[in-house]
Amino acid sequence: MSIYFSKIIKAGDRQREFNFTQVTNNPESGYAVDVPDDRGERIYFHLFRNDNGQWTTPSEGLPPWIYGATTAFSAAIEEHKSERATVRV
Repeated sequence: MSIYFSKIIKAGDRQREFNFTQVTNNPESGYAVDVPDDRGERIYFHLFRNDNGQWTTPSEGLPPWIYGATTAFSAAIEEHKSERATVRV
């Protein structure tokens, strides 16, 4: 079973739709994320937990506006997990 959700997040100077796909059935293993850039081309990257338990991106190779939205990615994942837990009750 694949878990997928999308979230509008302000990244850089504009709102962008980020699509999150859970890599495995274990949400702690990470998420594949894609988002269109300013030209409409998709950027793909992976979110994983760092040693401090925070969701983070690869350390290089992505536009600065993605790195600036890392905190919002964590919030989006936690919000989605909370919504799923509420639905299951």
